[in-house]
Amino acid sequence: MKFTFTEKKMAASDSLRAYVEKKAGKIDRLFRTESEAFVTFSTERGRFLVELTIKNNGTFFRASELTSDMYASVDSAVATIERQIRKNKTRLAKKLREGAVEREVQELPYVAEEDSAESEEFNVVRRKQFSIKPMSVEEAILQMNLLDHEFFVFRDEAADGTFSVVYRRKKGGYGLISDEAE
Repeated sequence: MKFTFTEKKMAASDSLRAYVEKKAGKIDRLFRTESEAFVTFSTERGRFLVELTIKNNGTFFRASELTSDMYASVDSAVATIERQIRKNKTRLAKKLREGAVEREVQELPYVAEEDSAESEEFNVVRRKQFSIKPMSVEEAILQMNLLDHEFFVFRDEAADGTFSVVYRRKKGGYGLISDEAE
């Protein structure tokens, strides 16, 4: 497993990094291909936050844990991802074909502009570009749940690649928004 560490408002020790590599490295045995792990360490109000994202074959698994001990946060994040994988193992094997949700996210650099009273009300502070692969609605919902997002954009293969969005409804269930066929 390839690790990428990011530190915010703190410096992570070598022993902490080794601990993460040991604990998160165990997740790699659940996959056929090598995975990438993105680990972010930070502090919030005297508590320690670990954000762990695992990418394998285009599928993302994400967990974020905030505790009073950094090592406990690591343990909780790894356990959360293991639960996600085990819970969705059958769906992942049946629904996701090779490379179904594979995408490359290219973040554009953000350049801070001078604040002025005449600045626009709608200021875009971050942009992402990625290719949108065709997939089924079920695959899109699964990917949205694995990322723990509120919505997910995809091309609906059942509707000839129509641009679509699935979202989690506040009252339960899921919604689907799609482009109108002409």
